[in-house]
Amino acid sequence: MYTLTVRDHFMIAHSFDGEVFGPAQRMHGATYVVDATFQRRELDDDDLVVDIGLASEVLGDILAEFNYSNLDQVEAFAGRNTTTEFMAGVIFKRMAEAIRAGRLGETGKGLTRMKVSLKESHLAWASFEGDL
Repeated sequence: MYTLTVRDHFMIAHSFDGEVFGPAQRMHGATYVVDATFQRRELDDDDLVVDIGLASEVLGDILAEFNYSNLDQVEAFAGRNTTTEFMAGVIFKRMAEAIRAGRLGETGKGLTRMKVSLKESHLAWASFEGDL
């Protein structure tokens, strides 16, 4: 299996609901480093997994929606804890939609799997991985 990963970052504010979150129930910020890893069984005719420029651009577009935002105020997330795990899934789903819409060009059509990882720090991160 061939893979290609692009990286970006975004900064947010949010709070959590539930005793399990301890002091993170209060408003706090996070800067996430995001890795989107694309997989395919065989390279395309140009020996690529995916166009790195398009992959970087689309990831940046997805993250721009949340950058410098208070996720507690995002209507689509009402009633949800915007944990690192949750946001990895959100970004995965939006990237998968972009792939289906052709935003990663011809090379995107051959992708079979993807993994999106959000790193809170060098000590902790979460991912969502699945078939495309």
